[in-house]
Amino acid sequence: MAAVQGEVRFDKIAEKWHALARRRLASICELQRNGRWKRYYTEEQLESSLQDAERATMLWAKLAVQRVTFSKA
Repeated sequence: MAAVQGEVRFDKIAEKWHALARRRLASICELQRNGRWKRYYTEEQLESSLQDAERATMLWAKLAVQRVTFSKA
C-alpha cells in the first residue's frame, strides 16, 4: 500500500485503479475493433460493458488527481 510517513496516499491507490480501468477499456475496445466480441458478448452486453468501462475510467481519473491523505490508526 502506498504510504508516506505513516499516511495512506489514496491518490496513489486511485492511480493504480485508474490504470486497471484504462486497461479494461482498451481490452473491450480491442474486442470491438477486431470483431472477437461476438464470441463473448451480445451486442447489448458489449455496449453495456463499454459504457461501464468508460464510466469507471473517468471516475478513477477524477479520484486519482485528488490528493487525500489519512493517518494510519
